[in-house]
Amino acid sequence: MYISCLRALFVVGSLLSALPAVAQLPAYLPKPTDLTGVAAASCAQAHTGAAAQRPSYASLSHRQKMGRYDVTYYKLDLNLTNTSRDVSGVVRMQARNSGQALDSVAFELYTSLVIDSVVVDGRRSLGLRRKGMGDVTVGLRQPVTPNTLFNALIYYHGTAPNSNAAAIGNALNTRVAPVYGVSTTWSLSEPYNAYEWWPCKQVLTDKADSVDVWVTTAATNKVGSNGVLKAVTPRPGSQVRYEWKSRYPIDYYLISVAVGPYVEYTNYANPAGSPRIPIVNYLYNQAALNDFRAEIDRTPGFIENYSELIGLYPFAKEKYGHSMAPIGGGMEHQTMTTQDGFSFTLTAHELFHQWFGDNVTCGAWEDIWLNEGFASYGEYLSLNRFASATAARQWMDQAHSSAMSQPGGSVFAADTTNVSRIFNSRLSYKKGAAVVHMLRYLLNDDVKFFRALRTYQTTYAGRTARTRDLQRIFEAEAGRSLQYFFDQWFRGEGFPTFSVRWNQVGSTVYLATAETVSMPTATPFFATDLDYLVTFTDNTTRLVRLPQTQPQTSANFSESRTISSISLDPNQWVLNGTGPVERDANLKETTNLEFIVYPNPANAQLWLANFSGTTAEAEVIDAVGRVVFRQRISAADPVLQTSVLAPGLYHLRLTTPDGQVSRARFIRQSE
Repeated sequence: MYISCLRALFVVGSLLSALPAVAQLPAYLPKPTDLTGVAAASCAQAHTGAAAQRPSYASLSHRQKMGRYDVTYYKLDLNLTNTSRDVSGVVRMQARNSGQALDSVAFELYTSLVIDSVVVDGRRSLGLRRKGMGDVTVGLRQPVTPNTLFNALIYYHGTAPNSNAAAIGNALNTRVAPVYGVSTTWSLSEPYNAYEWWPCKQVLTDKADSVDVWVTTAATNKVGSNGVLKAVTPRPGSQVRYEWKSRYPIDYYLISVAVGPYVEYTNYANPAGSPRIPIVNYLYNQAALNDFRAEIDRTPGFIENYSELIGLYPFAKEKYGHSMAPIGGGMEHQTMTTQDGFSFTLTAHELFHQWFGDNVTCGAWEDIWLNEGFASYGEYLSLNRFASATAARQWMDQAHSSAMSQPGGSVFAADTTNVSRIFNSRLSYKKGAAVVHMLRYLLNDDVKFFRALRTYQTTYAGRTARTRDLQRIFEAEAGRSLQYFFDQWFRGEGFPTFSVRWNQVGSTVYLATAETVSMPTATPFFATDLDYLVTFTDNTTRLVRLPQTQPQTSANFSESRTISSISLDPNQWVLNGTGPVERDANLKETTNLEFIVYPNPANAQLWLANFSGTTAEAEVIDAVGRVVFRQRISAADPVLQTSVLAPGLYHLRLTTPDGQVSRARFIRQSE
């Protein structure tokens, strides 16, 4: 949802340019809002506000009741207009009972909506109990036997709530669009609010296998929804029924409606290896189509590009599309995004959600960055492909600036009762995108990076995933544990700032890099590689990549050409603050000597291959800078006992009696 090394950018550009050609689009000159993040902030804000102060999800006991069955299918057969929030009709929920008999069915429906009756497997319910804002429990005349399918028909009517604040109280909304003067009714159910307009089970991990959405409305309207439009059936009283059908797994909050007197415009994407994909667009009127057609026509190229990078558009057998509504940005409803207009980055963002958020949905709202951070990174990828590497770099610079505009804050959204926190533009969107970019830098190989994204999509297609699932896939590509990375950047807080001193003595270059952090009590250290761009007096350059294994790290390398300057992280791979990079004529030696350890990764023991001293004190430091183990090492037995360590990345510091310090990095793997 988007509501109100030697591998630098030139390498990214060369990799992308080697991909098969996508549909030819007009050259794109980015607008300021595409690069400054203003659209992201305003769109995220539309999901927050006063409504975020009260939770709307079901009580724990009610969620436990709903956990007794798994939804397989929803059919919404509703009556809607484009001028009011009135809703009536019947919802069919087909589900499979778990391993115990079911004597009641629990679901959610907002308290102001009237339930006329509930029929389960052809039998009208004994009665129902409503509690809180939306908990509904229906007693059954005959229990559902274990491990069997059952059908519940829920007949209801009423007016959807409206609080004049986003997300809660506006899940079904009606408004006249500014400029175009067209009234539309649309849904926006994320994160907990589908129950405000239809009876459902709001549990992320329980995707329905399929959904039908039928909406009866005035014959002057069109209705946009999920999947394929199978029929438009005339009904009495100058009414029509739009019958949409989707046969892909879908989460509750991605089921949608949009009703209005739309003008339809269809274009097509032609990704390699796939039949052409229709892109069905419902616009307010001809004036809106005239205004936005050029931007809408970018969508096929976006689909083709994303399909090449991370796998075929996941709903290729059905469609993609847009329905216009004055939503204040966009919402990635599965196969038919709702948008209030069309800009380059908004359209790119919402489309990338079809992979990250729709095909693979975050398994808990704590992991919302898996939806929003990746969708934001889709903006970066599209700018790089269709605008320029410079535009993409400007976008990433702004993302970093936003993420570092405050010292703290975690990508992990701990407080999921707070809608404002879930959809925090700075953390879930911008810092999330920066974390994706750093995973790309960590792998140092675009083939591996995009393969990891494709593996994530194929492994969890039609399902939900957590951050730990993504972590395992990237660890497989990296060939080592990345627990330290996710501890720092996903659950940790803040960011590092680096200052560099350097000197050249003869053909040796000395570097001393000091790291400070913005939230030392939360994340005292960030372990990362860093790029140093060395510029020579003849204006040639060299990129050197070195590890930052400690808050104070020294290194040296050979270089005979005369250096004029050094800059740190020139291609903005790492989320970091700007410190001084200065020449220090007094820097003439380094005590940061690297030594060889094996096997690496290690299990119970780690051997120090080139330890030549008599004795030394070994300290093992974890990824956030804490000393977690100490051991005396001797020349007779240069072995570190690592069985006491948890799996992860560690730094080993060896100090001899005369004060000489040597360092190495190693991974303790699971046995």
